[in-house]
Amino acid sequence: MIFVDKTITRYYEMKMAGVCEKYDLRQMEYDILMFLYNNPKYNTAADIVRIRKSTKSHVSTSLKVLEDRGLIERRVDPANKKRVTIHLLQLANEVIEDGKWAQKEFAQDMFDGLTEEEIKMFMNVFQKVYDNAARMILNE
Repeated sequence: MIFVDKTITRYYEMKMAGVCEKYDLRQMEYDILMFLYNNPKYNTAADIVRIRKSTKSHVSTSLKVLEDRGLIERRVDPANKKRVTIHLLQLANEVIEDGKWAQKEFAQDMFDGLTEEEIKMFMNVFQKVYDNAARMILNE
């Protein structure tokens, strides 16, 4: 099972490599941009660490690079001065568009040869497996 996970992850990274190279981004920087785009309600560094299961140091370093390059900005929440939200800037739009296209190609490649019914069944089973893992983590 671990081999399958690593194989899919490796293929995903290969598909995204073109976008990363085009914009001179590291994989983590690209992943953070796409995460922020795909999950707008999770817009703090803590959210990224918690949901993506990334280390604080890697997220912090990547956010600094993205901010320095004008792709994101951090804003202090006026209602809670301790909360800093992260926002995509216009300069990130081209990266995001290329990233969406690459992710779409990846999904098409992964489901190549599967029927709609098989895809739905896979998604249903995978969600149950994911829910089981999440429940086990909470119980620990």
